[in-house]
Amino acid sequence: MTVSLYPTRTMTPMSAEEIERLAHKRAGAKLGWYVHATVYVLVNLMIFAAAYFGWRSRPWNPYATLGWGLGLALHGVSVFVLGKGSGLRERMVAQERERLRREHGGS
Repeated sequence: MTVSLYPTRTMTPMSAEEIERLAHKRAGAKLGWYVHATVYVLVNLMIFAAAYFGWRSRPWNPYATLGWGLGLALHGVSVFVLGKGSGLRERMVAQERERLRREHGGS
């Protein structure tokens, strides 16, 4: 049985095995963000140091750092804000569920 990463609160109670599997998935998602953030900081420190100390002939360019930072921020939002069963996510799931029930005639 597949367990959604972030089930809504209206679902039936989960078994201990499902809770364990979901806990591992959520922890993995959070760990993925922490790894992403660490790599972001280390790589950008190296790029800044290379430009600052003149190891490369080109000046430091902040656009890659800003673009990657935006990606990191969006990754964080998806893991820590939308992923916790936020109201937005629950409303979207409910809308999709109703749409699918109408289209497929489910109960």
